[in-house]
Amino acid sequence: MNYKRSSGILLHPTSLPGKYGIGDIGPSAREFIDLLNQTGCSLWQVLPLGPTGYGDSPYQCFSAFAGNPYLISPQDLVEDNLLHPDDLVDIPTFPYDRVDYGQVIYWKLNILDRSYLRFEKNPTSNFHRSFQEFLNDQSYWLTDFALFMAIKEAHGGAPWITWEPALRDRQSRALEEARTKLDYAIQRQMYRQFIFFQQWQKLREYAHAHGIQIIGDAPIFVAHDSVDVWVHRELFFLDKKGNPTVVAGVPPDYFSPTGQLWGNPLYNWKVHQEDDYDWWYHRLRSVFSLVDILRLDHFRGFAGYWEVPAGEKTAENGRWVTGPGKHFFHTLKNKLGELPIIAEDLGVITPDVVEMRQAFNLPGMKILQFGFEGLPDDPFLPHNYPVNCVVYTGTHDNDTVKGWYERVSPQSKDFCRRYLARGGNDLSWDFIRAIWSSVAMFAIAPMQDFLYLGNEARMNYPGNPAGNWSWRMDRDAFTPNLISRISEINYLYSRRNIVESNP
Repeated sequence: MNYKRSSGILLHPTSLPGKYGIGDIGPSAREFIDLLNQTGCSLWQVLPLGPTGYGDSPYQCFSAFAGNPYLISPQDLVEDNLLHPDDLVDIPTFPYDRVDYGQVIYWKLNILDRSYLRFEKNPTSNFHRSFQEFLNDQSYWLTDFALFMAIKEAHGGAPWITWEPALRDRQSRALEEARTKLDYAIQRQMYRQFIFFQQWQKLREYAHAHGIQIIGDAPIFVAHDSVDVWVHRELFFLDKKGNPTVVAGVPPDYFSPTGQLWGNPLYNWKVHQEDDYDWWYHRLRSVFSLVDILRLDHFRGFAGYWEVPAGEKTAENGRWVTGPGKHFFHTLKNKLGELPIIAEDLGVITPDVVEMRQAFNLPGMKILQFGFEGLPDDPFLPHNYPVNCVVYTGTHDNDTVKGWYERVSPQSKDFCRRYLARGGNDLSWDFIRAIWSSVAMFAIAPMQDFLYLGNEARMNYPGNPAGNWSWRMDRDAFTPNLISRISEINYLYSRRNIVESNP
């Protein structure tokens, strides 16, 4: 793909400000797009948009296709007459600076249930016709997902692997009985997805009208407790009861002596190849209907991945296994056309990974924080960047620049100050200026770095099972001075996108 030199901000919708306990895809998201437009940025990067489960991680979703109902805007439901204003009178006192998921989920689902009742009682509305069209358009995944979530709800949220064998193994009679018994719950789940997709498409159109492209994110692996694994067991290495026989991870390295044990089930790539990667075709087609560019997480896993026997406590006793390689991308490019993909090629990268990325002219990633652990020839330092890459000050998995600087070694601090020729008093912006001035095609920074926030604003700490994904931006954080400052660096380094807002 040929891209224009551009810049953007990484901010997941959950982090947007607002009074409903969690950022959503309504007015505050449109306001953020307005602000992006004013700065001259043309990219808004988000994390995966799926329905989150354990740990509230967007990288462990119940579906690779569905949207997250917690992102639905109550205010837009009122505007569309799908919620009564009185339904929003008694809003709990939510924290303004973080998401309290336990409190938010209970309240938000109650609001969505009220909306569904209102929708159900007005069968002549235009939304009903759109709803039926949505059911038809999304039939590949939607009916299975709604049934999966309804059964999960009936089982108190328990993983599908613990359901009674007839449901666990998708026996026809058990599924039919569940569809009959749980019909209302199934319809309610479908409605939530309909509303999410309606609101998201409205937001995406608004972004395009303001010259903003959305960069999405897709994890290579899916959660074991997901409808994807429940329905498509043949696509994964599972035993007869549905348990993984091997799981995903990364091998031991300098930073992690026992490696990282992710635990996701691994794909049986031979089966995927036999049907021309049909599930992946539908998955990517669905994602590209929501975003303009896709960050494909753990890109190296398509060349080769670390396989760990199920039951291991660490990732030490694994082995490298060859992935589908270039055949995967050739097949999907033939089916989908151009693949506007950013290859997340961090970690231990071997020549076959580089060759695979270059064969399809996919931009890789650079993280400036990683550049100060080594020497001037470090590939993460700006003077070593190729044009065809996307550079970040840090990502959702990194500390903020300020938090990073406060904990790194004196040697790294010294090298950082010498390289940037700065004293370290405004380091977030020194990082931003360094990547904006580089030759990299796209330069992107998390919102936390624009605000010069510390460790308290970190989005995710890999390995910590709780307390992640909760940071929220203050409503008054995006000041006129900040707009001016971002606009100036976009102008100085030829990244400014000038698009007049369309009404």
